[in-house]
Amino acid sequence: MLSQSCIIIAIVLYLCLMLLIGISFSKKNNNTDDFYLGGRKLGPLVTAMSAEASDMSSWLLLGLPGVAYLTGICDAAWTAIGLAIGTYLNWLFVSKRIRLYSQKIGAITIPDFFAKRYGDKKNILTTLAAIVIIVFFIPYTASGFSACGKLFSTLFGMDYMAAMIVSAAIIVTYCAFGGFLAASTTDLIQSIVMTIALFVVIIFGTSQAGGAAAVLENAKALPGYLSLTATHNAASGTASSYGFLTICSTMAWGLGYFGMPHILLRFMAIEDEKKLKLSRRVATVWVVISMAVAILIGIVGYSVSQAGNIPALEDAETVIIEIARLLSTYGVVPALIAGVIMAGIMAATMSTADSQLLTAASGISQNILQDFFGIKLSEKTAMAIARGTVVVIALIAIFIARDPNSSVFQIVSFAWAGFGAAFGPIILLALFWKRSNKWGALAGMISGGAMVFIWKYGIAKLGGAFAIYELLPAFIIAIIVNVVVSLLTPAPEKEILDTFSEISTK
Repeated sequence: MLSQSCIIIAIVLYLCLMLLIGISFSKKNNNTDDFYLGGRKLGPLVTAMSAEASDMSSWLLLGLPGVAYLTGICDAAWTAIGLAIGTYLNWLFVSKRIRLYSQKIGAITIPDFFAKRYGDKKNILTTLAAIVIIVFFIPYTASGFSACGKLFSTLFGMDYMAAMIVSAAIIVTYCAFGGFLAASTTDLIQSIVMTIALFVVIIFGTSQAGGAAAVLENAKALPGYLSLTATHNAASGTASSYGFLTICSTMAWGLGYFGMPHILLRFMAIEDEKKLKLSRRVATVWVVISMAVAILIGIVGYSVSQAGNIPALEDAETVIIEIARLLSTYGVVPALIAGVIMAGIMAATMSTADSQLLTAASGISQNILQDFFGIKLSEKTAMAIARGTVVVIALIAIFIARDPNSSVFQIVSFAWAGFGAAFGPIILLALFWKRSNKWGALAGMISGGAMVFIWKYGIAKLGGAFAIYELLPAFIIAIIVNVVVSLLTPAPEKEILDTFSEISTK
């Protein structure tokens, strides 16, 4: 009972801090530019950690250790390698160019960037991009709410819906009050809490497993567990081959970064593009270390189970929760630390959900209502609608996540593919290919988004070489369609070409 009370105290203090940040930043939102992009005032550290914390979500503390616990390092490692490469390349090639370009043309959202980059005065690109964001981000946000609900339900026996609503209400409150600056600042704090959680768990878990030597011996005893070309099959106790095509498919997760609106917005919001080099280094180092530690936690967790200190897990994604529970039995201070670990799991979820809420809200209130329908709003009214939109989207997400048995990982995987294929190719071509035009961008967005559905629910069911992650073929097809349609239709206007040339020389 004491240990549970300490965990609750730590989590409540953490949640109160998030609310205080949201309220404190509410006074700094004078217009929608501040609300959606923070007035382009982010420092390099906040930019780096906000981008990566909003990216990783609960997948870092639940999904990745769970995969490693069950099957060993192969699947988890190739996913992490693909994500690490994608992270670095996105910071290296995209961050500075989109920061300069978006400021030059006055874009504050990704759909806004597409429209102004291609001179789409009818805002067809804007509306389509906003629809893509809504289609993929609302379920993505729902998965975050669901993860929070499952955490509280598992820990304290709370009703799932009640736990989810409380978590969602806190996220909505600091988002609606504080906007982008609040979300970015809380993301920085959340990344720190996530880091503490990862390192405490790995150190404590290793000691409970009997030391590093015991962890290694237990892992070696399982066929394929420490291989990069095979996975361990827990059901049969054998190794399953992991071929080159599967490796390519798994690493394709890294392609998703080029099309993630909530990450691209961080690039657009930094105060000085010259500081992006520091942000890139911080972000890449943190991503590599955090994913490596998360994978090790899964391997260590297996040995803790073998030592009898935690039960053999039916749900491998609860390995960090079980190790934290074990830590909480060692006294008041360890129990408070366990509470910080639990808060880290919430942080991973909240840091993604808040960014998704703001991005989806901007798609409706800014890009559809104002840009497409041309509804003229005062700054005060626009701010009120922006905040109201955050609440409405959250309510829809809560409704979608009402089933406690919904698969969080599958939703995240599908949404990641959707954004990567629909937006990624357009971002790259818009920034680096002068001849790209609005018709190519429009065709590329439609073909990329559609192919994610077609491949996952149709072609992939053929099995064999077709059973690959839908992001890879959809991304390739979207690029091809974009290039072909651009070449078959008139070149962009001189003004658009001049702007591109000006940005390219910087």
